[in-house]
Amino acid sequence: MTSTLILILSLFTTIDYFSAMNDHAIQEQESITVKKCNDFTITGKGDNREWGKSEWIEMEAREKEPDLYKSRFKIMYSDKGIYVLFDGEDKKISTALEDFSNVWEGDVFEVFFHTDLRYPLYFEYEINPLNSELVLIIPNIDKKFLGWLPWHYEGERKVKKAVYVKGGKAEPEASIKGWLAELFFPYELLTPMGNVPPESGTEWKANFYRMDYDRKETIHWSWVPVTGTFHDFENFGTLRFE
Repeated sequence: MTSTLILILSLFTTIDYFSAMNDHAIQEQESITVKKCNDFTITGKGDNREWGKSEWIEMEAREKEPDLYKSRFKIMYSDKGIYVLFDGEDKKISTALEDFSNVWEGDVFEVFFHTDLRYPLYFEYEINPLNSELVLIIPNIDKKFLGWLPWHYEGERKVKKAVYVKGGKAEPEASIKGWLAELFFPYELLTPMGNVPPESGTEWKANFYRMDYDRKETIHWSWVPVTGTFHDFENFGTLRFE
């Protein structure tokens, strides 16, 4: 009886160990160490030497089709805000939307920051190849979410943004080879969300997305896979500020 009990306990211990190892691997796969940088002027090209402090992170497409465009991003932080750089292959600009319209109905890169896990409240930002943007604060309660525009989105509270189109003109339906979006999110815009500004050791939840309309059906990319909507904030990845 005693030997049987010891065997059962040993089996559960082994299962717990491998479960913990698997959870650790998943956690490591879905986390980014965000490097500290000096503030600089963005151009849309991502050519400032400060970007050398950050590694490219690939985004995966939800749709499993051949020859999908490569999509990737970088992220850093400074004493004043968060820098994000997107880079994606493309063949056509499938958008002509204005600021604060339904920007996601055309080609777009998206950023989601969930800074304080105590509240189902996060920041969403979208930008298209023509430099049109959408800026939202999202309360997501019981899977019911609706965006609210930030109050006094002006001056030092505005996102600094620049887009660079490769191999073509920045105009609707233009043939291109790809596009980049370089962004700076000032901490003042994220106030009064919790854990802002981040310090060394701070953790946020986040995700990074792309949508493209060149094919018959929309193609979706993300850093961390989510189920259904992009607003599956409970399964966002983790940003760890160095």
